[in-house]
Amino acid sequence: MPDQNIRTYTNERTSETEEEETTAVSDEREQCPECGGRLVSDDEHAETVCEDCGLVVEEDEIDRGPEWRAFDAAEKDEKSRVGAPTTNMMHDQGLSTNIGWQDKDAYGRALSSRQRQKMQRLRTWNERFRTRDSKERNLKQALGEIDRMASALGLPENVRETASVIYRRALEEDLLPGRSIEGVATASLYAAARQAGTPRSLDEISAVSRVEKMELTRTYRYIIRELGLEVKPADPEHYVPRFVSDLDLSDETERMARELLESARQEGVHSGKSPVGLAAAAVYAAALLTNEKVTQNEVSEVASISEVTIRNRYKELLEASDTAAPA
Repeated sequence: MPDQNIRTYTNERTSETEEEETTAVSDEREQCPECGGRLVSDDEHAETVCEDCGLVVEEDEIDRGPEWRAFDAAEKDEKSRVGAPTTNMMHDQGLSTNIGWQDKDAYGRALSSRQRQKMQRLRTWNERFRTRDSKERNLKQALGEIDRMASALGLPENVRETASVIYRRALEEDLLPGRSIEGVATASLYAAARQAGTPRSLDEISAVSRVEKMELTRTYRYIIRELGLEVKPADPEHYVPRFVSDLDLSDETERMARELLESARQEGVHSGKSPVGLAAAAVYAAALLTNEKVTQNEVSEVASISEVTIRNRYKELLEASDTAAPA
């Protein structure tokens, strides 16, 4: 019993000593080492400073908080997450594991031959598990095709995301039987570009696609009708900035082309005309009016239309502009 009492007393003294040391350390962290004043954290400058004398005790502190702001509890719960955000541009929405191909460990050292073989087997099985059924394999192929074509056409990420959603809807509503995966993927991208206000012509789309123009138009009409998508007619003005940029023309030419198209709209010249042809003709006519050197051949190559179309349309635009000018 006496030995037990001695051990208990010793343990109590040890714990008291540890508490005193912890308290002393915490006091040192909370007090300025120069004047003994209170320390505060300056989150804006990532520093810990003394309120009294202004001494910077710590600097370049790491902000371990989230990269977003929330103004209420519901918004905080909605935004809090771990890992990358989900995306419809991947068949598994980015939720599965991806094994890198570098064959290096965490320190950048090359793996041994036995470890490389093991990692290759893991990659194979991981890929098999990611595409377990035909629907996931279908999605993987189609979304990869959408990403490839969007990159070739220079379309932004929001268009790719919208095209992925349209294709997923077509797959869920069983619209693919009798049609190719490439055809539905191309039609989805064409519809998404039209909806986003960054349209591409059928010739441009079919140039980077693996399907013929006739199949693309037929599949596009079918997808639009069955899914009930609201796609407005393409506005010729949406093509003007890209044509002006590709031809390296001035802002004045772009402004003049928009004015010509507006005059043509007031006179009803737009009706029944190709928006690409009208945009190309407006750019060519505007370049002539602003004394910039550009040929019909150069404009036709950028817009992927014939020179005859440009000649016919630009005369109509100039006539409409002359008619609208007095009014």
